[in-house]
Parts: sequence; structure tokens; C-alpha cells
Amino acid sequence: MSDVPPAVLLIEDDPQIRRFLRAALPAPGYRLIEAETGEDGIAQAATRTPDIVLLDLGLPDVDGLVVTRRLREWSSVPIVVLSARGLERDKVAALDAGADDYLTKPFGVEELLARLRVAARHAASAGAKSAVFVSGDLHMDLAARRVEVAGREIHLTPTEFKLLAMLVRHCGKVVTQRQLLVEVWGPGAATNTHYLRVHMHGLRHKIETTPARPRYLITEPGVGYRLREESEA
Repeated sequence: MSDVPPAVLLIEDDPQIRRFLRAALPAPGYRLIEAETGEDGIAQAATRTPDIVLLDLGLPDVDGLVVTRRLREWSSVPIVVLSARGLERDKVAALDAGADDYLTKPFGVEELLARLRVAARHAASAGAKSAVFVSGDLHMDLAARRVEVAGREIHLTPTEFKLLAMLVRHCGKVVTQRQLLVEVWGPGAATNTHYLRVHMHGLRHKIETTPARPRYLITEPGVGYRLREESEA
């Protein structure tokens, strides 16, 4: 195992945020690379090969959504957006553009570090996906199409299985409503959010001990859903 700390590329023009993260990230074991503009950030991503990108949307030269799309043309590096744009449509736009997560400013350092830990695990395991997913009491064998909770087999409908499988493939990441609808029901269902609500309701009642306080299937209001890894808690 490499002793080199994970490299976090911060693309941010606000000097206060840069100073804050410059002080906050080294202690938990991250190496910070800074870029003040979108173009410099893209260049740094190409030459420094960061493990994670923290990206502000309101950059002085190129909008953060454009930066996200350009990075996604050639890189699968986890992208966590940091933005003062708190509207649901802004979050959805960033996630649809290819971002993995979204934090609205101001944010707490502990929440940021939790999201970075998830992103770092994704970066470390890229290309090494297993057909078996385990998180706490939840076990899912994608190949055998078998789901167990606390050792008890759970029978899912084909639609419920597809939903859970997609969330497992993107575990820890926010998956937008549109992404789930298109993946499970097809492009024609991209706006039928009631389909999603009904099936997620049924899925929660099958795998959650307390559906009203879900342990695994987390709602990102107005945006989508995230399957929480046990270690996030």
C-alpha cells in the first residue's frame, strides 16, 4: 500500500475557502493542490492526477459545470462540488454533468471530511468492483440477484432490484432522480418522479429496519437518492 497521502485538487477562487481547506485537510491525511480558475484546474487535473477534485461552480473564467463536463470527457476522478448555489436545480445540474457529490456553502469540516472519505474509497477501488456488496446488515449479490438483510433473504421485484443495483454501483454518491428513472424505466420516463417515489417507498420497507429513519437509502431532497455505506455513519 502506498504511503503517499491522497491528493485533493481544490478548484476555488475564494481565498478564504482556500485558506480554510489549506489548514483543515493536511491533519486528516490529505495533500492539497490549488487552482484559482477553471482552466488552471483542468490543467492541474491532467498533470497532477489528483485522487479527488473539490470544485466551486462560480469560477471567474469557466463555469464549474463546464469544468465538470470537460473533466468527465477523459477522467473518472471523484468530483465533489462546493457551491453557494443551493437551489435544487443547481445540484441536479451539477450531478447530471458528472459530479459525484454536492455540498452547499457554508459547510462543516466534519461533513466535508466524511464525503472525502467516501470519494477516496471510490478512487482507490476504481476498476476493482465486486459482484457482492456488503454494508452493515445489507448483503447484495448482483450476479446471483440475491439480497439479504441480517441474514434473511429479501424478495425484491425486478424494478426494486434494478433500483437497488444502480444505487449499489454508485454507493456513496448522489444519483439524481432523472438518472434512476432513465436507467430503470427508460428515457421516456425521465420526468415520472412518482414512479420513483412509489418504488423507493416499497424498497425502504423491505430493507430498512425503520423506514422513516433510513439507515441505507438516503433521500437528497429534490435531487435524488444515495446509498449510504455503513462506514459513513
